[in-house]
Amino acid sequence: MSSVKEHPASERSGPALKTGTRDAHQRRIDRAVALIEQAIARGEEPPELHRLAEAASFSPFHFHRVYRAMTGETTGQTVARLRLLQGLRLLASAERSITEAALAVGYQTPQAFTRAFRQSVGGTPSELRAEPERLWREIERLSLPAASASDELPPLRVEVVSIDPFQVVALRVTGAYPEQNQGFGRLFGWAAERGLLDSLSGLFGVPWDDRRDVPPQACAFDCMIALGAPVQLDAGDGLHTMRLGGGRYARVRHVGAFDGLEALTDALLARWLPDSGESLRDAPLHHEYLDDPDEVPQALLRTDIYLPLQDRD
Repeated sequence: MSSVKEHPASERSGPALKTGTRDAHQRRIDRAVALIEQAIARGEEPPELHRLAEAASFSPFHFHRVYRAMTGETTGQTVARLRLLQGLRLLASAERSITEAALAVGYQTPQAFTRAFRQSVGGTPSELRAEPERLWREIERLSLPAASASDELPPLRVEVVSIDPFQVVALRVTGAYPEQNQGFGRLFGWAAERGLLDSLSGLFGVPWDDRRDVPPQACAFDCMIALGAPVQLDAGDGLHTMRLGGGRYARVRHVGAFDGLEALTDALLARWLPDSGESLRDAPLHHEYLDDPDEVPQALLRTDIYLPLQDRD
């Protein structure tokens, strides 16, 4: 596999913190939230993802992950929460009927408005309007997103490393962990048929979707193996080659079941990145799987998460 160069220890946790660095990072996300809030207040459709990313000065490539990590919710969940919040504020005023409030915040019918209320606050708009104290408690609750699960994780041990580019053989699969396991099984079978297993040097994966936000059966994932030498693929293999590496990465190790990778990625983006002085590069984050789940207990499985960083002059 390619060589990995660790940066000096002083850089592993990022440079010395600058006053307001974290606040500046949060303000970038707040600009995207403000665009959503303004659109809802005007009764308009929320901005497209690329517009929100532009407002936050993040590449669309990484924006959805950074946004979720910083806020604890997706942009779609923010839209739903802020629509309900604006609806509650309108209900607090006697000037609007329930139907007018529903249409003003983007619901097509009062019935859809009522369903959303039942699901989120456990009551109908009429019931909340009749209980002002309860209504204002819900306004306060919906004013802020839910806390991110990454806040509950222990301190991070992040290293900044440089990785030479290397080739992988990849197979795109769609589905949850069983489909991903089948994908790796197919790659191993392909390598075994060609006598390449002895040259296997690494097992990698690129999660294109977050299974918390996308139905598991729709999650796209690239299963990857690295071999000791370049390979030529046949057209009928259904595989493709890719290059990983070729730059600087923040690396953090997860120990445990694979379903903990998303929360650790959130922590890397929400807790480490804002204070690191680093910027994200337009390349996919990837995982390196260091243990065989058929041989190592789930609680001891080691997986390294690599977050691509911009080069420094």
